[in-house]
Amino acid sequence: MYVTDNPVKAKMFGNFELTCGDISLMGASKTGESQFAYLMQRLLHAGEAGVSRRDLAYHLFGDRDVLNVYHSLRNVVYNANQRLINLGISDHNCIIQTKDIYHWTDEIPVEEDAKEFERLFRRAETDNDGAEEYTEDDKINDYLAAAFLCQGEFLMHQGAVIWVAQDAKRYREMFILCVEHCAALLRERKDWDRLAELGLHAARIFPLSDWEALTMEAYVALGKYDDARQLFEDTTDFYLREQGLRPTEKMMELLEQLADGMEHSYGFLEEIQKDLGEKPEEVSGGYVCNYPVFRGIYRTLSRMVERTGLSVYLMLCTIVDSKGNPMREGAVLDRLTVRLKEAICASTRYSDIINQYSTGQYLILLNNTTMENCDVVQHRIEDRFLTGRQRTGVVYHVKSVGGPSDH
Repeated sequence: MYVTDNPVKAKMFGNFELTCGDISLMGASKTGESQFAYLMQRLLHAGEAGVSRRDLAYHLFGDRDVLNVYHSLRNVVYNANQRLINLGISDHNCIIQTKDIYHWTDEIPVEEDAKEFERLFRRAETDNDGAEEYTEDDKINDYLAAAFLCQGEFLMHQGAVIWVAQDAKRYREMFILCVEHCAALLRERKDWDRLAELGLHAARIFPLSDWEALTMEAYVALGKYDDARQLFEDTTDFYLREQGLRPTEKMMELLEQLADGMEHSYGFLEEIQKDLGEKPEEVSGGYVCNYPVFRGIYRTLSRMVERTGLSVYLMLCTIVDSKGNPMREGAVLDRLTVRLKEAICASTRYSDIINQYSTGQYLILLNNTTMENCDVVQHRIEDRFLTGRQRTGVVYHVKSVGGPSDH
């Protein structure tokens, strides 16, 4: 009787993959639609407990009108066993039925990333203070190993399946605790390099979850201010691109607090001024910046208005459809947003400040100007943005900075 010496390895996080030694049992399955994939995912994840005939039949066929569902189930299992035999995994059945329970043979071990993730996480969460053989280093290593095992959502292409959705939610909650608890230990040890790596990984696996703050914190502590500033800008741009919104208020506060902690090495004024200035080729039209920078400039100008009487106006430009309603999403809006930016940059002075507030919206700070000149800027933008029989348009709202007037 032949049985492979290699374990079956099941990758459940991200795209489903199934291998045994150098043999790919299924390869990367982006859709996970095959019955073989469904069967193997359900059985291997169930482990020794197995899956009842009724549950497995429902998982494979759902509410479809199948003449004899259990006969069809037997055919799927038979075909799967034959496939595994033909691949050289064993010369006898790997999927076994005991009464009304189907389970994977105990002769071939299974290594599953999701199960290993949970094992490492549970061990790190256990109070092992009294065990000399399990140190804080071990705890950190277990947390890190578990976190990096998670390479995406659990069976990410099957989120509509009930049992998958339930486990995906549970693993996501465990991942959050894993990262938070590991980050706390790394912070205590001032292990900034590993904290930066952990933050980058967490942000990649679950984007739009504020994990960038961990990496930002580590960069600041390491004195990598250029990297920190770049991350600051990339994060705000990413949130805008993916959500059409600026980062959450929590994220903004975290990033600004960390940015305030940046220090530079000793320098001379000439060098500092050179670094602060723009390159000549960058000076054309209004100054385009991300939201955190825009907000800082706005606050500075607000103070100047109070002390000097400087006339500053804030303009909001919003792309609207043919009925005058703000456009929210879509490829057309993406293209129009790019065109609006080009029109605004070509219609403003180099002393004006521009920010893409959301998809389809831009903010402009018009300095040392009047309401009449704001109207002129609007007409310039219109002339450059509107073409031919274009049915979309732009709605403008203008408000004086430091004053009550609205237009």
